Amino acid sequence: MITEHAIIAVREGSEDDFVTAFAEARLVIAAAPGCSGARLLRGIERSSTFLLLVEWESVEAHTEGFRNSPAFAEWRRIVGPFFDGPPEVDHFSLTSED
Repeated sequence: MITEHAIIAVREGSEDDFVTAFAEARLVIAAAPGCSGARLLRGIERSSTFLLLVEWESVEAHTEGFRNSPAFAEWRRIVGPFFDGPPEVDHFSLTSED
């Protein structure tokens, strides 16, 4: 299991519309093979910055499976218009738990 960590800068003034659109886009990504959940967090100090955390079976499930699927185009159609530049995406693996 890996976690996709995406920092998304949203155009100032469109944050609430982005959150509304994300509710629809979340259904698209959650239905993707290999995805086991997605969460969106909003910045406190920078309210136009969001952190997207998505749980994937593997990096390939995200980078090859989802990104090369029609679902990715649908995802970008829904939320992409709100982006203020490309998201910064990294993948992480769990090293310890409480």
